[in-house]
Amino acid sequence: MNPGVAWIAVDWGTSRLRAWAMGHDGTPIADAASEAGIGRLAKGGHEAALLALIGGWLPPGRRTEVIACGMVGSRQGWVEAPYAAVPCPPLDSARLAAAPAADPRLSVRVVPGLKQVAPADVMRGEETQIAGFLAGRPGFEGIVCLPGTHSKWARVAAGRVLAFRSFMTGEMFALLSEQSTLRHGLSGWDDTAFGAAVAAIRSSPGELAATLFGIRAEGLVAGLPPGAARARLSGALIGAELAGVAAFRRNEQVVLIGAEAPARAYAAALALEGVAPEVQPAAAMTLSGLARAHSCEGMRA
Repeated sequence: MNPGVAWIAVDWGTSRLRAWAMGHDGTPIADAASEAGIGRLAKGGHEAALLALIGGWLPPGRRTEVIACGMVGSRQGWVEAPYAAVPCPPLDSARLAAAPAADPRLSVRVVPGLKQVAPADVMRGEETQIAGFLAGRPGFEGIVCLPGTHSKWARVAAGRVLAFRSFMTGEMFALLSEQSTLRHGLSGWDDTAFGAAVAAIRSSPGELAATLFGIRAEGLVAGLPPGAARARLSGALIGAELAGVAAFRRNEQVVLIGAEAPARAYAAALALEGVAPEVQPAAAMTLSGLARAHSCEGMRA
């Protein structure tokens, strides 16, 4: 137990659960993570999974507020937090969904995701990172790119998400590198091969499928090194994404919010187009967004 805990921030995705114990001064005093992602839990197992991670932080005799974001608010999550439709602010504390908890020490609220009706699109978790970024940059206008399993490109102005596009680039890389014929001979990294693949597909996106098979073929007949093969696969997929988002992105300023490795890859790809994006760490922006939700909820209460 930590008597200094004021509230708890939770980022709960499909494969992972992460939590921060927040002190009364607004800074984290402890953090923990587990593999108890939403996709790995049986129905009704959410409270037990959360308590297994944060139970030792909960002061006895009072409810501790937990603000959570991510897939915990999906149809398969603890409670379904209805999407807010864009254009709208990335986060509205009045729309937080209360999750049912039997433990009297818990008061759990979940941040809703965002939806776009046409073209149809959704996000959960990324809206909190955007809100976290805007908490420090309220006047920002431009594009926020969030690389990940399903990367997002969101147009932001006047504190609102106006529109966004999603790409399955990260999931495609995982599937192709782990389950397809390309899985043989992929390891390491080659910056030159990555840049060449981005440039080639950026100019001829229709060649993507042929380029992907060519990675395997070149490994068999010409000894393509594993590092170059892996980098070429990533570069081809990211290059196709950049081609697909070009009309949406136009020439606006770009901010990247992501984990170190994917953010570095996207920054390198954008640099080939003469774009120097600002880079912000995903975890810090998530925590900032959750803190924003907590402070607004506290003022509303």
